[in-house]
Amino acid sequence: MRRSRSDFSSSDVTPISIIHVISAASRDYMRRHLFPALGFGLFLIVTAGSYLGFTAVAAANPAIVVDAATGDVLYAEEATEPWFPASLTKLMTFYVALSAVRDHKISLDTPIMISARAARAAPSKMGFKPGTEVTLDNALKMLVVKSANDLAVAIAEAVSGSVPAFAEDMNAAAAKLGMSESHFDNPNGLPDPDHVSSAHDLAVLARAIYLTFPKEAEMFGIGELRLGNQIIPTHNNLLGRYPGVDGMKTGFTCAAGFNLIVTAQRDGHRYIAVVLGAPNVHLRMLKMAALLDRAFDGIDHPYEKLDAMEPGSPGAAPDMHNNVCQNRAKLSAAFVAQIKQLEAPLLAETAPAASPGPMAVFTGGAALKRLAPVALTIALMPRPVFEPVSVYLGPAPGYQGPVAEARPPHSPVGTAPLPEAASAYDEPVKAHGLAGSPLKPDAAALPLRGRHVAHRHIHRHHTAKAKTHPKHIAKAKLKTKATSHLAAADTHPKVVAKHLAHQPRHAGKLTKTSASRSKKHLHRNVAVKGTTHKSKSTKLAAKTHERQAQSGKAKSDKSTPQTAQ
Repeated sequence: MRRSRSDFSSSDVTPISIIHVISAASRDYMRRHLFPALGFGLFLIVTAGSYLGFTAVAAANPAIVVDAATGDVLYAEEATEPWFPASLTKLMTFYVALSAVRDHKISLDTPIMISARAARAAPSKMGFKPGTEVTLDNALKMLVVKSANDLAVAIAEAVSGSVPAFAEDMNAAAAKLGMSESHFDNPNGLPDPDHVSSAHDLAVLARAIYLTFPKEAEMFGIGELRLGNQIIPTHNNLLGRYPGVDGMKTGFTCAAGFNLIVTAQRDGHRYIAVVLGAPNVHLRMLKMAALLDRAFDGIDHPYEKLDAMEPGSPGAAPDMHNNVCQNRAKLSAAFVAQIKQLEAPLLAETAPAASPGPMAVFTGGAALKRLAPVALTIALMPRPVFEPVSVYLGPAPGYQGPVAEARPPHSPVGTAPLPEAASAYDEPVKAHGLAGSPLKPDAAALPLRGRHVAHRHIHRHHTAKAKTHPKHIAKAKLKTKATSHLAAADTHPKVVAKHLAHQPRHAGKLTKTSASRSKKHLHRNVAVKGTTHKSKSTKLAAKTHERQAQSGKAKSDKSTPQTAQ
């Protein structure tokens, strides 16, 4: 039957705990051996509502469960309300890309090129450099396992030529499938107020993928990828934990909360379930497990067709940022109450006298089905082990065709890329009307490395320029003229005579060191010139005196007789 908000009232919410449904032996074993290793955090996820008394009205977030084969709806809650899909958008990217392969516009072996725009995408991403080539087949595998935003952009450009052209193809496909609440602006689900969908539309899309591309849909069941020495695990933590789960995709932004689409097959039935807006990964997983429990145990029955559901009322999607990335306590309490309400009919069918043993919760057999719903034990399941699927970079061996890259919108693969249509430049540049104009480096720009060298270069440049300025030249001439007059004054005879009168005995001894130093300083040079002239005058006077003395001695020898020694 159809679920509504009135089903989640405080009057019929009863305290439910894992202790109520596990036998005494199992409880004792888990308390002594499992809980110390796993921590009480996972255990309290289920029991917090009971112990803390969260019995208020549980306002349900969007959710839906559909039979994949028939399109019958088993459960729906706010399924047609608009919501931010986050990375669940990549299901539509996957669908449009495979539609292009089906229409022979591109092949799975076609190499797609990582553009500059793709490389700048926000995480989660592979981080490939611009110019890297990867086949469409490998790109799709990385898209669904890693949820790579950069590959979503590269796939969009490879298939449709540009991101806006690919968004047009996404919206055309959505209209054709009957996704009346959906509008797509980008291929990866990064935040955009106009980029919305609903639980109903996402279930329609997931079903279309399995019905139209059943072989390629197996990519959603890959648990790990191997790229060289790197192991890339899936974000879908129900793979390998919930019996029968074989796909699909996770998504998260603060505005959207934690979203999840899961496909599970058991006993000849395949169900598609969607949960939107969870406050964290664990509660998202527990609510999904509870919905699948109800479907497989026959609690919920088909009541209408997916295609016949009435479309939701138009409006903006709610922004969950405050309830998910800031104050999530209230939303977590509401989710715990929702999970308890979903599990109540399952617990009513559980046999109270069953006590199969402590490890029965991990066997997946009939005892587990009668002991407790999987939702109450899934958090205790060990980490699954997967066989990695290998992917690689570069073209497929022997491929001889064109490379798919950013190019004019809706042009065939192999069309020469044009700068104005390649989507290879920053979005802020486009916003300022410079789309298609690559930003060239300034030829006069200086490198960031070696700033001190750059600063010296600037100083020398300005110094050399200043020396050629007319004012600088005039000042230099005036200084030279003044120096010349000063030097001439120091060598005037009156100045020399004045210096001789006060000259010490060692004044004539001018060392080579003083002479060399005088060349560096102008005032010292002038002083040295004066000293040099003094020294020469002193020597000249000494020689004159010596000659006079010798002349007087000669005259004395002529007047006085000589005596023998």
